[in-house]
Order: sequence, then structure tokens, then C-alpha cells
Amino acid sequence: MEWLEALAAIVFGLAIRLALPIGLTALAVYLLQRLDEQWQEEARDLAARNEVSRPECWAIKGCPPERAEQCPVRESGQPCWQVFRAMNDGYLKDDCLTCDVFLQAPLPAT
Repeated sequence: MEWLEALAAIVFGLAIRLALPIGLTALAVYLLQRLDEQWQEEARDLAARNEVSRPECWAIKGCPPERAEQCPVRESGQPCWQVFRAMNDGYLKDDCLTCDVFLQAPLPAT
């Protein structure tokens, strides 16, 4: 009968030694996933509330329609200075700093 008690003690010890950390880890993963979902929903709500119309640089600058259709800015959905900055190895063009489109753009919400 002693061997049965010893076996039960070993099984109980292993269960506590293995199951408890695994269970706590699973609980932490579940809670962090719920927190991430909540933060993503808040970010979507915030983005929806702060949606502002971007200035259309081709309209402000008076570009001819054929040039405006070929402009990479129209397809990107980003502000023109961001598109040209990406094309220029991350540097903002000097022309952007004095451009009316850049100066009239709304500041991003923080």
C-alpha cells in the first residue's frame, strides 16, 4: 500500500509542477489576447472619430488631369509628402516644407 501512496504523491507532485505553470501561462495568454482585442477596437474607434479629409495636392496645385492620373499619390492613399519621402530614402523633400499642401494639412491626432 505504501507504493500506491508514493505513486499518488509523485503524480500529484508532477501535476502541480507541470499543470500549474501551464495553466497560469494559458490564463495569461487568454487575458493578453482579450486586452489586445480591446486595444485594437479602441484604435479603430479613435481612427473613425478622427478621420479627416486629406488635402488633394493635385487639386490645390492645379495639376493637369493627365499628370494627376499618373501621380503615385492618388493610388497610395497617403499624404503626398509621405509618398515622396518614401521614394527619397526617407528624407523629406525641401519643396515640401514650403508647399501649401504640406502647410495646410491637419495635424495628426495624438
